[in-house]
Amino acid sequence: MAIDYEDISAAILSLCEGETDAVALMATVVCEIHHRHPFSDWTGFYRVVAPELLKIGPYQGGHGCLVIPFSRGVCGAAARSGRVLNVPDVDDFPDHIACSSTTRSELVVPVWNGAGVLLGVLDLDSNTPAAFTKADEDWIVPLMARVFKDAV
Repeated sequence: MAIDYEDISAAILSLCEGETDAVALMATVVCEIHHRHPFSDWTGFYRVVAPELLKIGPYQGGHGCLVIPFSRGVCGAAARSGRVLNVPDVDDFPDHIACSSTTRSELVVPVWNGAGVLLGVLDLDSNTPAAFTKADEDWIVPLMARVFKDAV
């Protein structure tokens, strides 16, 4: 199934133009990706709210975990390491937190503002194994850098 990355990016960039509020940006990004990416069954942000602590931010899909320490799960590992984590089978990830029993794969992207402050992580969960590709990573990482460049 082809994903029109250019169209999704254009919509997000247009909707977010001039906005600097991180939560407003997160809500808009989540809505667009959730409704346009065919494999994202849960799409959301976990925000950095204290040292080594993430809390749920804007999301679409079923309920998510409310609090995730940097020391736990895929989201915590991505926040801790600053690296994108594309997990084709969550059952193979040590210390995976099962916020939903239907999640089979996950793509987690750390998100910084232009000053280098980690704002949180974007979490895409899929009920399909190995749902996310290198093409997804190559599209979403620079898009998040652009969207959140001036975020506060």
